[in-house]
Amino acid sequence: MAQHIYATSCGRCGCARPAISLLLPAPTLLPLASSSSRLRRRRGPMGASDHLGLAAAAKPRNGSRPCAAVLGEPLPALDDPGLLVHPSADFAAQALVSSTQQYREMYQKSIDDPAGFWSEIADEFYWKQKWSPDEVCAENLDVTKGPIKIEWFKGGKTNICYNAVDRNVEAGNGDKIAMYWEGNEPSQDGKLTYSELLEKVCQLSNYLKSVGVGKGDAVVIYLPMLMELPIAMLACARIGAVHSVVFAGFSAEALAQRVIDCKPKVVITCNAVKRGMKIIPLKDIVDASLDESAKNGVDVGICLTYENQSALNKVDTRWKTGRDVWCQDVVPDFPTKCDVEWVDAEDPLFLLYTSGSTGKPKGVLHTTGGYMVYSATTFKHAFDYKPTDIYWCTADCGWITGHSYVTYGPLLNGATVLVFEGAPNYPDPGRCWDIVDKYGVTIFYTAPTLLRSLMRDGTEYVARYSRKSLRVLGSVGEPINPTAWRWFYDVIGDSRCPISDTWWQTETGGFMITPLPGAWPQKLGSATFPFFGVQPVIVDEKGREMEGECSGYLCIKKSWPGAFRTLYGDKERYETTYFKPFAGYYFSGDGCSRDKDGYHWLTGRVDDVINVSGHRIGTAEVESALVSHPKCAEAAVVGIDHEVKGQGIYAFVTLVDGVPYSDDLRKSLVMTVRSQIGAFAAPDKIHWAPGLPKTRSGKIMRRILRKIASRQLDELGDTSTLADPGVVDQLIALSDS
Repeated sequence: MAQHIYATSCGRCGCARPAISLLLPAPTLLPLASSSSRLRRRRGPMGASDHLGLAAAAKPRNGSRPCAAVLGEPLPALDDPGLLVHPSADFAAQALVSSTQQYREMYQKSIDDPAGFWSEIADEFYWKQKWSPDEVCAENLDVTKGPIKIEWFKGGKTNICYNAVDRNVEAGNGDKIAMYWEGNEPSQDGKLTYSELLEKVCQLSNYLKSVGVGKGDAVVIYLPMLMELPIAMLACARIGAVHSVVFAGFSAEALAQRVIDCKPKVVITCNAVKRGMKIIPLKDIVDASLDESAKNGVDVGICLTYENQSALNKVDTRWKTGRDVWCQDVVPDFPTKCDVEWVDAEDPLFLLYTSGSTGKPKGVLHTTGGYMVYSATTFKHAFDYKPTDIYWCTADCGWITGHSYVTYGPLLNGATVLVFEGAPNYPDPGRCWDIVDKYGVTIFYTAPTLLRSLMRDGTEYVARYSRKSLRVLGSVGEPINPTAWRWFYDVIGDSRCPISDTWWQTETGGFMITPLPGAWPQKLGSATFPFFGVQPVIVDEKGREMEGECSGYLCIKKSWPGAFRTLYGDKERYETTYFKPFAGYYFSGDGCSRDKDGYHWLTGRVDDVINVSGHRIGTAEVESALVSHPKCAEAAVVGIDHEVKGQGIYAFVTLVDGVPYSDDLRKSLVMTVRSQIGAFAAPDKIHWAPGLPKTRSGKIMRRILRKIASRQLDELGDTSTLADPGVVDQLIALSDS
């Protein structure tokens, strides 16, 4: 089909911009939806008529042509959720996927011939033994037809460490910087070339082999963002061991749960870490967790400990002779060459524990071949990666983002990665942009939580730095509200950089719905369109697919290479949680809207939905509306019992610095929500919050907020993992204000 772009006045602000008419209707773009015999079209206005209540957080509510801007221009000064930001001609011309037509062709091929599409990409990697052409993919996603099964490239033998490190050295890139490291203090830094990285990985691999770690054995890694963390991951992968990285902010009890579950032969940690001005004694936490594990019958033979001298010296570190080993005392003595363990594509690569609806963490298991191909491909295209890029993802390797987009995805593409140990607001809120200028970062990938936190400090700390090296921005972790998107685009990126607003999960292994920077016009807060091979569908509560403009539950039909294979030791929970809610689909647990142009809008977890007088309201929608208020810096919304409505909306609101609390402001915030969503979504309670309870990774602990809102103060649980436990007392003190 020919591509038509009309340059007309938009009708909202008078600007002459390319319009959306180049887009095809969603069913044409997504033939997967049209193929279903259970399809029905949802019509009618949003709001009361939408009995699911999972309406888009920022969907146009009128039929006028949306405003548009072109990359390189500031956004029009109006709050139009249908605003389009087109790639510039220069950016698109150099992009890996440079047009909507190219995207459509590649996407269609990935759906029509997934075996051929992914085999062609997999051939770019090294395989000691090729998979059978007839067995590229085997799957069953329908619990009514037998056990769930997902396999990709089974029978093929490879090694992800070899492909991420050795292959780059053998290609002549041994002298290229693989990793920059920036410490807690601005004066602390380091770097490793690919050749140096390979030597360090081999030394640690050889040590692990010497203490009996082999193929299939588990190793728990409890480290901060030192270069030793990705090194440890790669060393395990090299010898076929299964690594389980635990975020070095979890409590001893949480760490013990994970140790007891996977029964590792070795735990790798460091004695302490300094984050900002605070020293965290990680070794003490590990000691307590290993004591607890031993009481439950799991004895870990070795605790390999790295001396992090910037935080704590050896002499001040508690020690258990016979179990504890100093890393610097043993690992450097091992050879810098280590044989590779070639593993089957379906052999386990890593375990990563994630929270669920119950207290027991879920051990998400990813395997080698499909994950390798998928993490590398998604990184390459979602960020439009070029060999000259300097890439920085602010995530910790304790989360899936750090696995796929700090370690494996970038290194599999031969990228230069920045690893940051410190806090983004230490020694001041300009630290991120100081780092961007110091290393010439071109791709910057972070979370909306961090953006909103930095927004509170205004533009002063941003304007101090050039940021001219930035080329592509990225967002991860939650739906990004339009206000934060606009600030990210206009202020951080100087209106020059597209934003890859990615939707994916620990379970998916890589991006599922994401902009491709050179291909599609972007909408503020929309994850846009599916990645290659991904077939998203939106279903109603009965599991019926909906086409066109609709809201419902986000599911995926057909498998993709990066999909997790099971929950470790709990196949029944795996099937019950992800595949039984809607037979024949992977259920993401998220709500989603698709607008008339086919764009996807994530509305948050379905269990973060509040049912108010029969209206199901996504908390992300209300939060997005609140933070659009110029005096609101951050918001978190939970549901509370309401004797009339069933559930009421309780909003914790953090104001911009210097803004005082007042009843007038409270009313103004409520009116903002009423005007953007509707009266049914107006908060019943605005709770002033000097800060929100967050983990050290920036995740808001909504469990604690629900207890405070419900006045169940004796059920707050463990708050030791919070970045600032004192916030809880402040919130309690302000409960009646």
